[in-house]
Amino acid sequence: MFRGIVYLVLLTVVFGFPGFKNNIPNGNKVPDPCYGHTNQTWWGVGHDKASGGGTRCQFGLDFKAAGFKWTKKLCQTDSDQDGRTNGQELGDPDCTWTKGETPSAATSGHPGICEPLSDSKCVLVNKDIVCQSTSGK
Repeated sequence: MFRGIVYLVLLTVVFGFPGFKNNIPNGNKVPDPCYGHTNQTWWGVGHDKASGGGTRCQFGLDFKAAGFKWTKKLCQTDSDQDGRTNGQELGDPDCTWTKGETPSAATSGHPGICEPLSDSKCVLVNKDIVCQSTSGK
């Protein structure tokens, strides 16, 4: 039984909570701003590093405060202080998306990372963000 518990804990640590991505619009399509919005995806949306786990970025803290649900308040919040709401960045500018539906637009940014990264206002906001490639770049 002890081994089973350890195994479940390890699965949670290694694979995180991928179901949470289904609780936000375009959760599986959030671009990795560290690589210029190429085809890299930031899998750990809500965390300071692309692979997830560890500390949460402000969007992750706001998402947790919303009960891990997409709410109008969370949609209208600008978690990363870049001048665009979470809804605008995730493709739900009118805050009408519901779980299981297709968002009205594509993603235009990461709700937890101030963009552009080189902007002076973003440097402090992004101080804990870890830019590291998941594809060997």
